Amino acid sequence: MMVAYGFKSFFAPQIEDGTKTHTIRGYRRRHAHVGEPIQLYQGMRTRYCRAIIEDPVCIAVLPIVIMSTDLIDAGIAYIAIDGQPLHRDEIEPFAASDGFDPLRLAGHAPAKLIGATARETMGRFWRQSYGQSVFQGVLIKWEPRP
Repeated sequence: MMVAYGFKSFFAPQIEDGTKTHTIRGYRRRHAHVGEPIQLYQGMRTRYCRAIIEDPVCIAVLPIVIMSTDLIDAGIAYIAIDGQPLHRDEIEPFAASDGFDPLRLAGHAPAKLIGATARETMGRFWRQSYGQSVFQGVLIKWEPRP
């Protein structure tokens, strides 16, 4: 059984050009397993649903913890992947690789979502989606099929 993931339309160009190669999701009954093809959709459960790219292959599923807060402008206070905290200098490139580079989102995402940095933009998205809290879930990485 193949697993499908839905994405906001503003992430689709980055998935298509290969700059976004992972997603962060909350726990659910079943996520992709390493080696399985996965389906990536925009507009899931709507009549505008479309596959973003040909089904890539899952290469990693790792636990992730993200702490978001509005007490700092950056929004994201802490990220740990597979139990390893990211150094403060690693959070910005990670946020950009997750699709939150403000330059890539300009004209595609709502203006109020876009901050001065990828980290701030990710923080705004995170607080809007999950509130100010600690998020625990999984980081799912993929690569195109050979």
